Amino acid sequence: MNLESPVEANARIYSAPKVPAIAICLDGCEPEYLDKAIADGLMPTLKRMRETGTDRLADSVIPSFTNPNNLSIATGRPPKVHGICGNYLIDPDTGEEVMMNDVRFLRAPTLFARFYEAGAKVAIVTAKDKLRALLGAGLKFDDNRAKCFSAEKSDTSTAAEHGQEKASEWLGMAQPEVYSAALSEFVFAAGVKLLKEWKPDVMYLTTTDYVQHKYAPDEPEAKSFYEMFDRYLTELDALGAAIVVTADHGMKPKHLADGSPAVVYVQDLMDEWLGKDTARVILPITDPYVVHHGALGSFATVYLPQAADQGDVIAKLMNTHGITHVLTKAEAIDRFELPGDRIGDLVLVSGENICIGTSEHRHDLAALKEPLRSHGGLTEQVVPFIVNRVIDLPEKPQLRNFDAFYYATMAAAL
Repeated sequence: MNLESPVEANARIYSAPKVPAIAICLDGCEPEYLDKAIADGLMPTLKRMRETGTDRLADSVIPSFTNPNNLSIATGRPPKVHGICGNYLIDPDTGEEVMMNDVRFLRAPTLFARFYEAGAKVAIVTAKDKLRALLGAGLKFDDNRAKCFSAEKSDTSTAAEHGQEKASEWLGMAQPEVYSAALSEFVFAAGVKLLKEWKPDVMYLTTTDYVQHKYAPDEPEAKSFYEMFDRYLTELDALGAAIVVTADHGMKPKHLADGSPAVVYVQDLMDEWLGKDTARVILPITDPYVVHHGALGSFATVYLPQAADQGDVIAKLMNTHGITHVLTKAEAIDRFELPGDRIGDLVLVSGENICIGTSEHRHDLAALKEPLRSHGGLTEQVVPFIVNRVIDLPEKPQLRNFDAFYYATMAAAL
């Protein structure tokens, strides 16, 4: 290994690993998925890890979306530190609604960058390309000590920009379709090959929740996905790495008995109460991959006009079916550890089986072929946290998914 001393990142001290330290983020992995697959005998390695290693549940950050949680795992800190509080926001500098996937929005260094600066070899493999630049911020690819590429763009990765020329050709797997389980399988396969041949000190593997959005834990397609994952986990474990398996968020059904999406359209309510387009409702789940979720999740932020009676709006929202929490900006900053300049005047959270939308006419739900499953709220906050070593871990809520590398490096230093 290349490291002799611990590494500091964002005021946390990470152990110098003696063996590779790996964190795996299973996107959308509601704990029930693992329970069902293990019960059917489909995940013998993860079952053994639970029994002979350390098995906990942890809390994700809120909103329980992909980007905030992946960047929390990458920095070891909540969104108020790293700044990424959704996939989508109103840019406070311009007032424009934009994707929050540009490195300019990142306010803290990643632990990957800090390990790289300390001399470590760092590998990051993502399913979707939207995370790649953020996770790879601060890495350099000119000395064969860093690799950061996505399955989605694996045909066109380069040594100069990603540390790996044509990753799909290197792996011997075709670039997968973005809406497929194969996108995540590519990540696992690449992780195994990197561990065998390149031997990183620190490696992060993060998947897509395409399967979890479509299939419930007891459906065969979901069980097949976790059976596939366990085969690759078996190889990673056999190679001697210290491994933490966690998730960015859970996943819950958000549909009515007839299979149609259960949605409260908050922009329509705002238009009715305050006048058309005087308030702005932002859904941070919004990204280019709407086939999964139709841009419907259980978290929203609302920008109110100056003249609005905030107390009256809060009271009306709290009396709206499906809305479970309405927080002021100050309350959301405190409770959810969010950056205040990137959220609106109010933060809304909906219940386990209902989503928040903007205006009904703005959501194209034609691509939803199965009953809607989604995330974003408190009911999707609990995630697995499993280590293939015996290690002293707290319970949730003290244990967070963004502790993954703190404990992975600790386990790797034993």
